[in-house]
Amino acid sequence: MPAHSDPKPLYRIDECPDLMADGCVGDEQGNLVFLSIWARDTAIQEFLARLTLGRDEQGLDQFHVITEQGGSIPVFVGNVENLEKRSTRVFRRTLFGSMVNLWLFDRRCVKPDKANASALALLPRDSSHRTDRLWTLVQDTCPLPLLDHWRDTVLELLQVRAMLSRLPSAIGALEGHRLAIDVPALTTALGDLIRNGTLGASRYELASGAPLRRVA
Repeated sequence: MPAHSDPKPLYRIDECPDLMADGCVGDEQGNLVFLSIWARDTAIQEFLARLTLGRDEQGLDQFHVITEQGGSIPVFVGNVENLEKRSTRVFRRTLFGSMVNLWLFDRRCVKPDKANASALALLPRDSSHRTDRLWTLVQDTCPLPLLDHWRDTVLELLQVRAMLSRLPSAIGALEGHRLAIDVPALTTALGDLIRNGTLGASRYELASGAPLRRVA
């Protein structure tokens, strides 16, 4: 028989005792990027309704996820209009009735903001395809033409310049990444790398025969 995987931990939401979360990702300011919660349909609908009320009576503009160690992680909702939701009904016949799994996430996780050259990525922790997926995100978001064999150099450049960074807050199976490209700065940096021979038109071509140089 195949070995059973360890059950995923569930985390309480302090303000909503009927909800349990199995994943949550926040940005540098603690704003909600992704949330996966489980509850009965009525509890899910009440939670969504409270989010739309904001700071009004019984509304939620923030909530707290309780960790396994008993710590409290504040999550700020921000503009609800920027959140997408996906839900599925599972475990229809349980002691507590039908259970619903709801995902709430920033829409930039599925559609880059090309006008501002910014995007968010949600990836499995320790994914073996992290580099490939981040590179695809950069190519989809950046208005500049980026050749495939530039991948490692450009990704390093973006990370060094803090245009690509891992989000600091994540519990559960996913991790978050932010892409925020300063297009003028990237244009200048790429131009410098092309002129000094670090980047060429093909994988085997270096301008002026210059040796490869590490991104500073």
